Amino acid sequence: MRLIDTHTHLDFPEFDADRPRLLANAAARGVERMVVLGVYQANFQRVWDLACADQRLFAALGLHPVYLDQHRPEHLTQLREWLERLHGDPRLCAVGEFGLDYYLEDLDKTRQQDLFEAQLHMACDFELPALLHVRRSHAQVIATLKRYRPARAGVIHAFAGSYEEAREYIKLGFRLGLGGAGTWPQALRLRKTLARLPLESVVLETDAPDMAPVMYAGQRNSPEHLPDIAGALAQVMGVDVEALAQASSRNACELFGWCSPL
Repeated sequence: MRLIDTHTHLDFPEFDADRPRLLANAAARGVERMVVLGVYQANFQRVWDLACADQRLFAALGLHPVYLDQHRPEHLTQLREWLERLHGDPRLCAVGEFGLDYYLEDLDKTRQQDLFEAQLHMACDFELPALLHVRRSHAQVIATLKRYRPARAGVIHAFAGSYEEAREYIKLGFRLGLGGAGTWPQALRLRKTLARLPLESVVLETDAPDMAPVMYAGQRNSPEHLPDIAGALAQVMGVDVEALAQASSRNACELFGWCSPL
């Protein structure tokens, strides 16, 4: 089984002690490409350095809403400068991670929206996919995407919405990122939705080091776990795990402009 992990934070310090070993183990388990997403200005260089050092890693750069209080107006300018400088470099595959988080009540919604739209504008300007964080904000994200309609669309990371919300994203050309959340038996509504999703609209992800699947509960998540996540999600979706893996890799390659599945 050959896999692509479309959402990781492998630059985080949780991986500093064993990153080479982890990458080797992931490769041995069939995980052949991984996307590493920036979340604030201070980690852009670290994300980019990782992508330059390992041909299996690809970079996305963005300003995450959870770090809203760390972001400064000049960080948007610097993000645009990064995207301009790296434009056309195949190691840069998307803008992200950014979006709207209405779960954390202390995050100002107006400031989030301004930050969200500024980065959507960049995704449109540089013709890059958008990798979106969406938490309890589906209606507002969908309404905003309908206004901007980014040509390369993108991924709704860790999708946990309804089937109706899934259909709206799919109409806009977005893929739905599926990972550890759907492996938990208590996620009843999500699992019912997953069983109805078309394979051509999903991509697999870990969100490492976060969102560990049920079989690694309480542990650091890792791209090494992606085969187990794929197996559990295939059961939930009622499909063969190889079919899910092939569809996810094909969808990721189409999205990121990679020549073909590995």
